[in-house]
Amino acid sequence: MKRKNRKNVFAINWMEVDALIKGTHSDPHHILGAHECIDDVYVNVYLPDAKIVKVKDLDSGKEYSLVSDRVPGFFSAVIKNKKEFDYEVFAKFDDGTELSYIDPYLFEPLIDPIDISKFNEGIHYEVYEKLGAHITTYDGVKGVLFAVWAPNADRVSVVGNFNNWDGRRHMMRRLDYSGIFEIFIPGDFADEIYKYEIKSKDGRVFMKSDPYAASSEIRPANASKVVSLDYAWKDDEWLAKRSGALEKKNEKPINIYEVHLGSWKRPEDGREFFNYKEIAVKLAAYMKKIGYNYLELMPIMEHPYDPSWGYQVTGYYAPTSRYGSPTDFMYFVDYMHKQGIGVIIDWVPAHFPKDEHGLGTFDGSHLYESDDPLRREHPHWGTYIFDYSRNEVRNFLVANALYWADKFHVDGIRMDAVASMLYLDYGRQGGEWRPNINGGNENFDAINFIKEVNTKMKELFPDVLMIAEESTAWPMLTHPVENGGLGFDLKWNMGWMNDFLGYIKLDPLYRKYHHNELTFSMVYAYSEKFVLVLSHDEVVHEKGSMIEKMPGGYEDKFSNLRIAYGFTMTHPGKKLLFMGQEFAQFKEFDESSELDWSLFEFDAHNYILDYVRDLNKLYFTEPALTKFDSEDSGFKWISVDNANDSMISFERRTDDPADTLVIVCNFTPITHKNEKIAVPFAGKWKEIFSSDNLKYGGEGKNNKVVKQSKTGKVDGRKDYISANIPGLSISVFKSVK
Repeated sequence: MKRKNRKNVFAINWMEVDALIKGTHSDPHHILGAHECIDDVYVNVYLPDAKIVKVKDLDSGKEYSLVSDRVPGFFSAVIKNKKEFDYEVFAKFDDGTELSYIDPYLFEPLIDPIDISKFNEGIHYEVYEKLGAHITTYDGVKGVLFAVWAPNADRVSVVGNFNNWDGRRHMMRRLDYSGIFEIFIPGDFADEIYKYEIKSKDGRVFMKSDPYAASSEIRPANASKVVSLDYAWKDDEWLAKRSGALEKKNEKPINIYEVHLGSWKRPEDGREFFNYKEIAVKLAAYMKKIGYNYLELMPIMEHPYDPSWGYQVTGYYAPTSRYGSPTDFMYFVDYMHKQGIGVIIDWVPAHFPKDEHGLGTFDGSHLYESDDPLRREHPHWGTYIFDYSRNEVRNFLVANALYWADKFHVDGIRMDAVASMLYLDYGRQGGEWRPNINGGNENFDAINFIKEVNTKMKELFPDVLMIAEESTAWPMLTHPVENGGLGFDLKWNMGWMNDFLGYIKLDPLYRKYHHNELTFSMVYAYSEKFVLVLSHDEVVHEKGSMIEKMPGGYEDKFSNLRIAYGFTMTHPGKKLLFMGQEFAQFKEFDESSELDWSLFEFDAHNYILDYVRDLNKLYFTEPALTKFDSEDSGFKWISVDNANDSMISFERRTDDPADTLVIVCNFTPITHKNEKIAVPFAGKWKEIFSSDNLKYGGEGKNNKVVKQSKTGKVDGRKDYISANIPGLSISVFKSVK
C-alpha cells in the first residue's frame, strides 16, 4: 500500500503527543502510524479507552504488542530491523469490545496540491469529487476519503457509530496551504452515518453535518451518510434530444407543473411518503395525461424543517432522504426523461438556516456567512446570507449547481430569491445595511457569483436552463453575461403575476377601473425572457387557492378561473402552474397533507381538469403560441383600450399567416352577441377553442360555425368577423381555407 514518507522521523516527539491529546495537532499523521527511525520502525496508535493494542504484520503474520506507559491511550511499539511495515491494528477495550482495522494513518493525502490551489482560487468546479465522503480504493485498500473545509478549526475528526462517536479516534490532517482536513479510513462504510467533530480555536467542541455529503439521515436525525452515486443512466436519447434543441430553446414550448414532492400524493399504507421511484411512475403518468412537458420540484435538497418546503437547506449536495436515496432520485429523473418530461429543481443559494448541525459558524467562525453583522443575516427569514466574496464559499455554490446537472442530469435550475442576493438593503431599514464601495445598494459579490454560475453552466452544460425568481425590475437578467447581463435563460414574471392576480380577483364590475393591470405586462414583455407563473407563492399564507381568489358564486368562480388560465396560456411567455390548481383545489397548499384528490367526485373539478388538459394541448399544437415567444413579432394588440367592457383581443402569429390566431377575452359576465372582432386579414375564421364550451362547464354559447370575414373598419383594421363572445370567456379563432 502507498504509505506516507517515514524516513528520518524521530520515533516519538512527546510535545507532538501532547498536542495530539489536546486536539491542537494539525497533522496527526505525523505522529501516528508507522515511522522509520534508523533501522527500526515505530508504530504509534492513539486509542483512548483501549486496554490492549496489537499490530499484525501483513507480510509475515507476526503480531506485536503496543505499550501505553506514559500517556493514557497512546500506544507504541518498536519493530526492530524493519524498513517496510504494513499492518493491521487489533484492539480490545475496557468494556470488552474488540476491533481490527487497517491503520488510516498509513496513507498519504489523496487530495493533491492542484486541487487545493483551484479550491483556494474558487475555480474547482468538480470539488464535490474531492470534498465530502467518497468510497474509493487506495493502493488496493477499500475505504472512504473524508474531507472537509474548516480553516479556522484547531481539530477536525470524523465520528460515527464505527468509532463510538469518539472524536479522538479519527483525527484528520490539515493539508498544507489549505483549510481542508482529510483522512482516508479503510473499511466498508456504505450507508454508515457520520459527522465531523470540530474543536474551535476558543476550545469549544461540537459536531457538524458534512456540507458536501451526498445523503443524510431522515429528519429529525441529521447525521450525514456515506453513499455511492453509481447509477446506470438510460437517458442518452433524451440528453441528445435536449442538446439538439439548444439553438431553438426560446421557441420550444415550456409548460411547467410545479410540485412539492411530499404533498402531491401520499401512500395509503401508513407510510409518510412515497419513494422517489414510486412517485416517478404516478407523477409522470398524470403529467402526460394533462399535457405538461416540464416538472419543477420545490427544493429536494436536504432540509430539517418540513414547513420550510425545502427553502432552508442544510444539505446542498444531498437529495432529501424523505423519499429515498440519491440513486433513487437518479431513477426519478431518468424515468421522467424516458417519459419525455424535463426536470427543473429549485435551488437556494441566497441563504441558509441556523440549525446547529448546518453551515452556520461551521468551524467556530463565520465561515460560510459574512463576518459583517450588517451583511450576515436576512432580517425577514432569520437565516444566514452566504459570503459571496469568499472564494471557497462561492466555489461551494457554483460547484453545487453544476453537481445537480452532472450527477443527477437535471434539465433546469430555478434560482430562488435572486432579489435578496442582488440588493444589500433587501428587507432592511436605513442603518441596518452597509453600502458597497460606491455607496450603492448593489451586492457586487453576489452579482459576480450569479454571472459565474450562469457562465460555467453555459460552458459545461449549455442545454440546462437557468431560471431566476426575481421580484424587482433589475435589468438584463436574461441577457448574456458578455453583453452586460446576468446570463439567465428565463425569469419568473412576478410583476405579471402580481398585477394579473390583483385584476382577476376583482368583482367584474370594477375591473374596468383596473384595465391597465391586465395590459401593462406587454409594455415590458420582451425586455426579458419570461415564464408566466401561477406558483406556490400565491396559494399559501391565507392568500387563497386560485379558485378561491375568483370572485362571484360557485359557477362564476369556475368561469373566472377558465378565462384566467386561458389568458395566461395565450399571453407571450413560458408557463408554470402549481399543483392542485389544475383541478381547482379549494384549500391552500399544505405541505403536511396530499392534494385534495377527493374533489374529483364533483363534475366541476373534472371539467376544469379537462379544460386545462385541452388548453395545454392547444399550447403545444399551435406554433403561434410559442415560435416567437420572446420577440415582438409574435404578438400584436387588436383591441387593448376597451376598458368599459373589460374586453381585449390580440393576435399571436408566426412567419406563416396560416398559423395566425386571434384571441378574444371577455372579463365580464355580459355576453356580446354578433360582436365585431377585427382580424388580421380577410378569409374564413374558425373558433378552435372556447372556455364556454359545455364540456368545460360553460354555457355552450361558443361559436359553432366558421365565420367569414367582412370588410369594414374595426379597431383600425379593414376586416372583421361577427361572433358571439360569452361572458367570462376566452375564444381563440384561426384562419381556415
